Amino acid sequence: MASNPARPDATRRSERSRRAIYDAALALVAEVGYPKTTIEGIAARAGVGKQTIYRWWPSKADVLLEAFLDLGEQAARQADPGADPAAGYAIPDTGDLAADLKAVLRATVDELLDPKFEAPSRALAAEGLVNEQLGRVFVAKLLEPQLQLYVQRLRAAQDAGQVRRDVDPRIALELFVSPLAQRWLQHTGPISYEYTDTLVDYALGGIAPH
Repeated sequence: MASNPARPDATRRSERSRRAIYDAALALVAEVGYPKTTIEGIAARAGVGKQTIYRWWPSKADVLLEAFLDLGEQAARQADPGADPAAGYAIPDTGDLAADLKAVLRATVDELLDPKFEAPSRALAAEGLVNEQLGRVFVAKLLEPQLQLYVQRLRAAQDAGQVRRDVDPRIALELFVSPLAQRWLQHTGPISYEYTDTLVDYALGGIAPH
């Protein structure tokens, strides 16, 4: 018996709803800030019932964090269309540590300057400074997994003899990641490819083998 083409696909409908909720949550937090963003507001903007949101997420923080993770995954797929998401993401290892770090930081600059990422990210980052619980969740679920990608790449560089064995990768990555974050968050200076390339050069000049 032929299938009925008029019958709605529940899986597709759910995916469309999920995508609409992501977009609505990110747009709202950018427009009105985290405190004024509500489940009801997200539901109304996404065109779904609030019970749909509560069925998938326990709080607005969970919605926003998942929406951000999805935004990051989309950016990663665009940067490397051939990558397998199931295998997880990693900083490329071409054997040239400086080139690899510069490439990923340049991609980060593009992301930070992208309005669809910048506005909601600033709103969440600002709220995380005054809302300790949200800040800790934001770091644990979103930021720390990204930082661990740098840790893994720096450990590989240690194995290859490109970074001293006594260097702590978790601290070393802050030599180029933290200055970029500070400039972006506090507007202390422009962010650009030239800036992040220089950060890498300065950082590796301090941690490369003597």
